[in-house]
Formats: sequence, C-alpha cells, structure tokens
Amino acid sequence: MTTRAPGYSRPQQTAPLDEQAEKIVRECCPGLKVAGWDEPIFADGSTEPSWGPYRRCLTGFATDPEVRHRGSSGGAISALAIHALKSGLVERVLHVAPDAERPTRNVITVSDTPEDVLAGSGSRYAASSPLERIDDHLADGRPTVFIGKPCDVSALRQLVRMDERVDRVFPIKLSFFCGGLPSHAGADRITRAMGLDPERLVHFRYRGEGWPGLTVARDEQGKSGEMRYEDSWGAHLSKEVQFRCKICPDAVGGTADIACADAWYGGESGYPQFDEADGRSLIMSRTAAGDALLDAVVAADEMDVSPLPAREIDLMQPAQARRKRRVAARVFAARALGRPVPVMDGLQVGKAAAREKIAAQLKEAIGTARRIVMKRA
Repeated sequence: MTTRAPGYSRPQQTAPLDEQAEKIVRECCPGLKVAGWDEPIFADGSTEPSWGPYRRCLTGFATDPEVRHRGSSGGAISALAIHALKSGLVERVLHVAPDAERPTRNVITVSDTPEDVLAGSGSRYAASSPLERIDDHLADGRPTVFIGKPCDVSALRQLVRMDERVDRVFPIKLSFFCGGLPSHAGADRITRAMGLDPERLVHFRYRGEGWPGLTVARDEQGKSGEMRYEDSWGAHLSKEVQFRCKICPDAVGGTADIACADAWYGGESGYPQFDEADGRSLIMSRTAAGDALLDAVVAADEMDVSPLPAREIDLMQPAQARRKRRVAARVFAARALGRPVPVMDGLQVGKAAAREKIAAQLKEAIGTARRIVMKRA
C-alpha cells in the first residue's frame, strides 16, 4: 500500500499476479464487492436496514475507569479485546496505533498485552491498511482479535470462503461505525489551525481521554494545541473524506462479530451533543461468537451494559442513518456518469432508500453528479 496525494492509501502492484491472487482480489476486495448481511452467521438475529444484523443492541461502558477514559467513547472495543487476551481466547490483537514517526498517521500493530492494546485505543481518523500483510498473519496461525474498519471486516468475511484459516486465526472480528476515511491533509489542516507545523509533531491524538475527547497536538519544542471534536471533524476531517466512503453501503460494521459506536446523547435540536461527558458506547453483537464474548465480558464485570431498542440508534447516529438512506441516490449518479461502484447485494440499500423523501434523493443524486463532474468527489 502506498500513500497518494492528498493522503489516501492506494495499492501498488509490484509484480504479476497469478490466477488465484486475481480471484481473491476480485471476490474479496470491498472496493469491488461488499459482504452482504444475508450470510448464514447472521440468520439467528434481526436485521435493520440502517444498522445491519444484530442479536443484541446495547449501550454500555468499560468498568475500568482508565479503559473508559482513554477510549473514544465508553471503551467497549478495548474492553472486549483486553478480555479476549486475558481469558486466553486469543493470543494477540491486530489493531491500529499512532505512528511514532508521523503522529497524525497510523501503523498496524500486534499487541499481546492489555497495556499495549490500551496504548492504541482511541479513534484514528487517517488511512490504515490492517490487511496489508494478511498472508503473514494467516501463516503464523495464532488466534487473534481483529479490529478494523467495516470495509476491512467485509474483506475478511469474503476471504473466509476462499481460505479456511481466516476464522481459525481471527475468531473475533471487531469493528465500529465509520464516518469515512479523511486524507492526511485533513489532520495537517488541523495542526496548522493550532499554529503548529505538521512536520514537527511528536504527539497527535484525534480523540480519547474523555468523551468525545479533544484533538490534541504537541511539537518537538513542547508547544501544544487543542481543538474540540465538533471542530476537528466538522470543519476539517469530514471535508477530506474520499469518494468511495461516501457511497459505502455498510459503514456500521454490519459483518463484524461486534460493532461499536458513540452512543451520543441528543440535544433539543435532535442533533447529538458533543459536550464532554463520561463515555458511553453503542454495542451491537451480530454473531454467536460476538454474543459469547460479550457475555463473558459482562460476567467478568468488565463492562456495564443496558438494552437499547434499535430504532433509537437514529437519535444517536443521525448522520449514519441519513447516509444509508442516500447511498442509492449517490450510487445512481456515479453509475450514470460512468464511475465504478462496488457490488452491494444483500445490504438492504433499497429498503433504506425507501425511508428517504423523493425530493431529498433527487437533490442528493444531482449533488453527487455535480461533484463528480467538477472532480471534487
């Protein structure tokens, strides 16, 4: 994987691919095909057009105050991964961590202690490629918790059909609700807005250490800056999200064993409030494996959870709900203008679109077409 301006990860072919490798790319790459929500492993639960398959829908938080504080929301993903390690369910965790050389960037790391998992906690709004060395991990064979973006888990689910090692090596696949991947330029803009030089940073935290947590940066001379989440995401990062993410039919980790998100509290306007508070996670267990891990974590008193009707997620995640309702319109515009789009069967895109007003769909299609024509997408 290489980085291309303005800061997105792209594959670079360095040698000819044999027929099997071509087949794996064709069948597993989520840029070509997204894993559906109609797989047999989801058959025992319910499926909601915006939020995907689920067995249980909950809110909760890690009972360890440090895990809860350092996570971006309630520390649920960290608590799940840490328990899987401590209980012996897995030997390690594959996840994203800050790059020590370029703190706004990510590196893929493998952790075998709870301390190392916690060191990588917190949202990272930058490019990451956790499947870049998938062959090495599969060959190693040690059971591992996988934590990745919804598209990463989608790729793994599709690879299962072609490589029986996947479920054995990755018995637990965790994901989160994803707002899309911004380019590196977004973080650089934030840094400059703080009055700092992106090339001289020694520390950069997108979120965490509180909920939602401040964006914090520090340079090599000890000068620091901070920014509220609603400004860092709303004014900078969200404007740098790549086009593929804008037509994503599964930004909610619908094929993960468990997917987590911010369980935002709604304000009077109906839009989430981002005032600092004790973290609270939205937790959706989607498979039997996810349910079993969740039960174990709660039984060990490492997470406090409460039931949540799935319809209430719309109040916590209105932007995700709106995006799913409008994916069909965006895809229509892209196809009409000859832009490639992934196959997205079994993801209830049509059902979600039926919830949106025709006028809004038309406006979205026209806006998408305009951005494509003007090469802004």
